[in-house]
Amino acid sequence: MSKRRVVVTGLGALTPIGNSVQEFWDGMLSGKSGANIITKFDPTNFTTKFACELKNFDPSIYIDKKELRRMDPFTHYALATAAMAIDDSKLDLSKTNLELAGVVYGSGIGGILTFEDQHTQYINGGPKRVSPFFVPMMISDIAAGQISIKYGLKGPNYATTSACATSSHAIADAFILVQRGSADIMVCGGSEFPITPMSLAGFNSARALSTWNDRFSVASRPFDKDRNGFVMGEGSGTIILEELEHAVKRGAKIYGEVVGIGLTGDAFHITAPPPGGEGAVRSMRESLRDAGIQPTDIDYINAHGTSTELNDLNETQAIKTVFGDHAYKLAVSSTKSMTGHLLGAAGAVEAIATLLAIKNSTIPPTINLDTPGPECDLNYTPNVPVKKDINYAISNTFGFGGHNASLLFKKFVG
Repeated sequence: MSKRRVVVTGLGALTPIGNSVQEFWDGMLSGKSGANIITKFDPTNFTTKFACELKNFDPSIYIDKKELRRMDPFTHYALATAAMAIDDSKLDLSKTNLELAGVVYGSGIGGILTFEDQHTQYINGGPKRVSPFFVPMMISDIAAGQISIKYGLKGPNYATTSACATSSHAIADAFILVQRGSADIMVCGGSEFPITPMSLAGFNSARALSTWNDRFSVASRPFDKDRNGFVMGEGSGTIILEELEHAVKRGAKIYGEVVGIGLTGDAFHITAPPPGGEGAVRSMRESLRDAGIQPTDIDYINAHGTSTELNDLNETQAIKTVFGDHAYKLAVSSTKSMTGHLLGAAGAVEAIATLLAIKNSTIPPTINLDTPGPECDLNYTPNVPVKKDINYAISNTFGFGGHNASLLFKKFVG
């Protein structure tokens, strides 16, 4: 039985460098940094005082004001980008078999702001002060549930949670479901609202974040010798996956085709990658095997590229192991240099960046890359975008806990 082909027909993005897909793309092309001093709370007593926040986002554009109060902001972000993606896809849901339309949507830490706020209510006023909406606001699957409810999508409906690999796993699962015939259309992606006091304190205690408070705009610097930790970001990315014939029949525009996925586990350490990025090696190789192509077919890799010492070194080593001499011919870049690290939303937002790179034949840059670190010797597209025809591209995401995902996209040719 031949596998069904799966294409991308809609995109939605909320990022620290743009509140729409077009603004996000324009921000990448201009090398825009999303970093600034935190405004969501007073960061004075924190080791790191900056992050990549959304700017001027109004959720009431997408959600009724009464409902807004019953949702955590990570769900606001998810519903906003789902609305963007469905609108972009030009899907007519009144003419769609909604039993074959589903949602796989994830978040790394879900409604952490709601948890913090409600815990404060409990401490100050006891259990009766806790909201009846506490649990359905907090749980990380609720974004998937709310999208399903809003649009009447009755197909597969669940969430993924695998730290930084969360939304890449959501896309991978949605791809499998369409490919095997369990759905014709899947809304998939991830959302994160992690810029909260507890989250910042936790990542600071783990010494994971950059502490360049006096030069925050250049603090996210993947592959640079002076990198000293990632910069936290927030936002959401949503992708519409659709079975090829279903998309063609309704005349949908197609951004690209999903042709391979590689999902592996490090089985090594709770936060650190194994030496040489061994798990990443296997995830990239598996995506190539799944797509039925050779390493030399790949033109671009959107790297996980977190701006941490171990990730950037090990991902570089993994790319060289998988691609050999071709590693020096393909283009690599980390869009986290501009957006910061969106945690559970990173995979979806970076998949969108990869699809736009394919569609526009342009590699987005790695900004703030002044002097590559020792052993970081690939073409990371430093500081300015580069025109390049892209037929195949990989988007890598690797999460705490040893979760690895490589998504392989292909340029769609009628």
